[in-house]
Amino acid sequence: MKKDILCIGHITHDRIITPQQPDGIDCAGGTAYYVAWAMNHLPHDVNFGVITAVGPDLQHETERLRQAGIDIVDLGSPSSVFFENKYGQNMNNRQQRVLSKATPFTISQLADAEAEVFHLGTLLDDDFSPEVVEFLASKGRVCIDVQGYLRQVRQQQVYAVDWPDKLRVLRHTDILKVNEHEIDVLTDGEKDLHRAARLISSWGVREVLITLGSYGSIICCDGQFYDIPGYPPARVVDATGCGDTYAAGYLYARSHGASCQEAGRLAAAMCTLKLQHTGPFDANINEAQKIIWTHHS
Repeated sequence: MKKDILCIGHITHDRIITPQQPDGIDCAGGTAYYVAWAMNHLPHDVNFGVITAVGPDLQHETERLRQAGIDIVDLGSPSSVFFENKYGQNMNNRQQRVLSKATPFTISQLADAEAEVFHLGTLLDDDFSPEVVEFLASKGRVCIDVQGYLRQVRQQQVYAVDWPDKLRVLRHTDILKVNEHEIDVLTDGEKDLHRAARLISSWGVREVLITLGSYGSIICCDGQFYDIPGYPPARVVDATGCGDTYAAGYLYARSHGASCQEAGRLAAAMCTLKLQHTGPFDANINEAQKIIWTHHS
């Protein structure tokens, strides 16, 4: 059955180190993981699915998602992606290492995938070749979280690099999610976020989502700009997965016909709730809407 939203990406083994947890906590992560659990806590009125590829160490996590009622396909991989994320007092910044990788996705693996929107959770630069993106774009709208395309791994360290295939891929991309660091790399250091978003739009992207951590987000939707506030959380515990939570809320709302601004507000409110604990979003849409009503009533 054709999905409304199909998230494709690796579930990862994450080690999260924070000032409150200096020894680190090992858990599952990755775009597919955080998006899946976030979607599972929203009303089940969107036909959602996941395609991932993990090693033997994470097969229990795919089974846990399946047991929760999430439609998930695990293509398998000799090993999983293993990230170490180290945060300081400022949760907007992190140091990252890659301790192992999983196999990239291929056209033959995705030949039967059908969706209105394909959300590609890139984690490393070779996860999705331009040919794979072009293939999926021939079947539905493509949303990309750009982070992986801008990550080059050298001796386990992650370095921000420009993306040589960006013009080829972005002309087939309907929605692009970036943060303030990623858009700086993509646009060769353009500091004016509106000009940077217009540049990306000129490459073919209709909706550019710029997340700014605790400072909120900016959405450029068909040339119109919307400033979305960052709603203050009761406490800040762990920012890992906030960008993925944002994407889940945004795509869910847009699938129901919400405007870009309305979708951005739901996405931001869900991020506020996710920030308050380690792990994926586990609240509900009523709690998110209460935050929106409090700030916009």
